[in-house]
Amino acid sequence: MANELGADGLRFERDGALGWLTIDRPHARNAFTPAMYFGIKKAVHLVNADEELAALIITGAGDVFAPGGDLAGRSDPGDEQPPNIGAHMLPFLTIRDSTAPVIAAVNGICQAGGLLIAMMADICVASDRATFRVPELLRGIPDATYAAVLPAHVGIAVARDLLLSARKFDAAEAQRLGLITRVVPHEQLRDAAVQAAREVLQTPPMARMHVKRMLNERYGFIDYQTMFWSLENSPEPREGMRAFMEKRAPEWVPAEFAGGGPL
Repeated sequence: MANELGADGLRFERDGALGWLTIDRPHARNAFTPAMYFGIKKAVHLVNADEELAALIITGAGDVFAPGGDLAGRSDPGDEQPPNIGAHMLPFLTIRDSTAPVIAAVNGICQAGGLLIAMMADICVASDRATFRVPELLRGIPDATYAAVLPAHVGIAVARDLLLSARKFDAAEAQRLGLITRVVPHEQLRDAAVQAAREVLQTPPMARMHVKRMLNERYGFIDYQTMFWSLENSPEPREGMRAFMEKRAPEWVPAEFAGGGPL
């Protein structure tokens, strides 16, 4: 199934009516390649097209859910090149709009694109060991999905705090802020994710989709044009990623505040 998804870092398994998608790229701490982003999107389509599958649960291997994209630009031997490197490659809106329920089972570190997956899932169940962060601006990336989605979840003031400070926070704070809804002891995560899927599947698909559509109208305009223009043309993302790889503060950080090491 990894070949069907086109990404070595993804594992897809069937457990009765549930599909389990595991992010499993240990040599890169589960960082996403472009093929993995597109593979997650394909996994959602796969579950929606399979009459024997009713819901998808996304989780991570080890102590990491997902830290976001691989800033080193690495890929794996079994990765297929997505048809478009751009907004169409990203899985976030596909997860949001899925007819089949999508449950995120966050087992550990959850940042950047990983946190967007958790937020766009129908229900997010997080381990009490999970930690969270929105680090895009540290890398010079004006993330369009976060700018639209985060205020709808937590309000403008908290969205400013999380986006502009890029600070880390734990599962209890993530739940209090409204980023996720359920926190459970780590050893209960799998059972809690299955329970969440079972609960959502008690509702009828058509009515559920209407409710999801009305909820999704609360999100703002997602300005992918600005985001991908910046990734291609602005020097800031290149400097942010270079600084991350060189384990130093980016050049835009004032010298007096750059002594804390890499961000």
